[in-house]
Amino acid sequence: MRAIKAILLRNLTAFSRDKMRFFFTLFMSGFFLFIFSFVMKAAATGIDAPMNYLISGIIIMTVFQSALNNSMNIIEDVASGFMKEIMVAPIARWQISLGQIASATVISVLQGMLIVIIGLFIGLKLDLFHFIEMGAVMAVVGITFASIGLYLATLSKNSSTFQVMISVIAMPLTFLSGAYIPTTVLPSFLRPVIYLNPLTYTTSAFRSITLETDGMTEAAMLHNGIAFDIGGFIVTPHIALTIVILIGILFFSLCVQRFNRADFSQVKVFHRRHR
Repeated sequence: MRAIKAILLRNLTAFSRDKMRFFFTLFMSGFFLFIFSFVMKAAATGIDAPMNYLISGIIIMTVFQSALNNSMNIIEDVASGFMKEIMVAPIARWQISLGQIASATVISVLQGMLIVIIGLFIGLKLDLFHFIEMGAVMAVVGITFASIGLYLATLSKNSSTFQVMISVIAMPLTFLSGAYIPTTVLPSFLRPVIYLNPLTYTTSAFRSITLETDGMTEAAMLHNGIAFDIGGFIVTPHIALTIVILIGILFFSLCVQRFNRADFSQVKVFHRRHR
């Protein structure tokens, strides 16, 4: 546990010192918060509590992207020589991977909470109980996608490959998840992709908290785009959260196993030349 805590604190300290990275993360979240919460508010016509609906999508996408992107810390550690030093220390590799996942999760949840606080000033309505629920779901989402990110990082041979992989994966998954544009208004031919998208279930589980779906009928959930009818089987937010947890367990196991066998001496990091 001491090793995991040391890696966690080290990554948190490094993130807090990277002011530009922190600024642009908040800037992009704030930009989407404005665009999709006000300019595209008409897209959520007919949905209960449209501001809660749209803002919650921005929040969970912030957590998702932060968890995924912070997995690149492992490649930066290889470049700085930190990984070489820690590999010769009496620390099990699984502890290193847990430390990386924990740090990515904590950072993503903190960023998500910051967007929640901003959202409260522009129309997000939330009580204390649902705020705590949101934090718990953010943690689950953070662990799940930090595990996926770390798994992809161990597959990458260089930093450029990892960045391309993240871009190729994140962009379509984000816009086909219903986070920004409700799935109910997307073309029907995209439904198979939407149902295979893990972010669809992530958004459903998280959004159900802000819409306070306790006591809501399945028909109402389907109307609000937080439940899905897949061949007659209704995927409710609770089932969606279970799916996210199962995906998290799968990739958590895969990334730990992969991390134990990874040869980081083969990873190349490209730096810009300064003149």
